[in-house]
Amino acid sequence: MSVRTTNVAAVAGSAGLPRACLRIAAAVALVTTASSASAQDIEPRAFANTPVGVNFLVGGYAFTRGSLSFDPAVPVADARLETSGLLLAYARSFDILGMSAKFDVIAPFSWLSGSATFAGQPVERTVSGPGDPRFRLSVNLFGAPALTLEEFATWQQDLILGASVQVSVPVGQYDPSRAVNLGTNRWFVKPEIGGSQRFGPLTLEATAAVTFFSDNNDFLRGQTRSQDPLYSLQGHAIYSFGRGIWGSVDATYFTGGRTTINGEANDDLLRNWRLGATFSIPLSPHYSVRLYGSRGISARTGNNYDLLGIALQYRWGGGL
Repeated sequence: MSVRTTNVAAVAGSAGLPRACLRIAAAVALVTTASSASAQDIEPRAFANTPVGVNFLVGGYAFTRGSLSFDPAVPVADARLETSGLLLAYARSFDILGMSAKFDVIAPFSWLSGSATFAGQPVERTVSGPGDPRFRLSVNLFGAPALTLEEFATWQQDLILGASVQVSVPVGQYDPSRAVNLGTNRWFVKPEIGGSQRFGPLTLEATAAVTFFSDNNDFLRGQTRSQDPLYSLQGHAIYSFGRGIWGSVDATYFTGGRTTINGEANDDLLRNWRLGATFSIPLSPHYSVRLYGSRGISARTGNNYDLLGIALQYRWGGGL
C-alpha cells in the first residue's frame, strides 16, 4: 500500500496542482489487487508516509485466467478458470505515537467459471458472490513521522521501516461440497514488515510476511483441513516520472502452506514465483488511476494464473 516521495516542486505549478496534492498522488497507493490469496498479492508502496487525516476510497476491477484458487493450497491441476472481480476499499491515515499509520478495509466481489482437475477427478464450477473481507493496520516505525498536509509538502523520504497486520474474516461465499470457492471458511492473520529506500527518482522496497490460518472444519462435506504458515517475500523497483506519475516492476515469492486433511498431510507445499508491473497517474488533486498486472513464473503445485486490473482512487480530508 504505498511509497513515498518524488521531487515534484519544479512541475507542480505547470501542472496546475498544489504541490502537497502532487506529493500525495506520488506517495500514496491503496491496495488495488483482488487476487486469490493474500500471499500472492503484489503490492508496491506498502508503507508510505501520508498526511494525517487523509481518506481514500478505491473501486477496482481485475480479470484473472489460469489455475486460480481463492484458497492458495487447494491442489487443482489442468485448470481453465477465469474470474472477474470487483473491489471496494477504504483507508484512513492517522497518528500513532508521532508516527504515520493507516487502517484499511477491502471488500471483494467476484465471478468465477471454468474447469479443473481436483484429486484426479474433473470438476466444473460457475459461481459469483462476495469474497472474504480483509482489515489491516499499518504503522511506519522509522523515517515517516506523522505530518500535517502543510508539513508533508516539504518532507523528503530517506529510509522508511514499517509493520502491519492484516486479518481476513470468513464471511465470503462458501460451498462445503466444492473444492474451489470465493471464500475460504477460515480466518487468517498476516503480520508483515517492510522498508523502502529512496535514491532520487528511484525507490527500492522489500517486505516479508507470514500468514497464519485457522482450521476449516467444513472442507468437502465436514472434513477438517489445516494449513501450515505461508511465508512470502516481495521486492519492488519504483520509478517516479514526476507530476505524481510512477511505475514499478514487482516480484513476489512464497513458500510453505502445506495442508493436512483429518490429520493426514498432503503433498502441496507451495514454492511459487510471480512477476508484475504497476503504473499510476493522477487525474486531479483528488483522483488517480492505477493499472497493474502480474504473471506466475513458476508454481510447484500448479496454482498459477495471470492477472490484469485497473483501479480508480478518490482521496479527501487532511486539508486536501
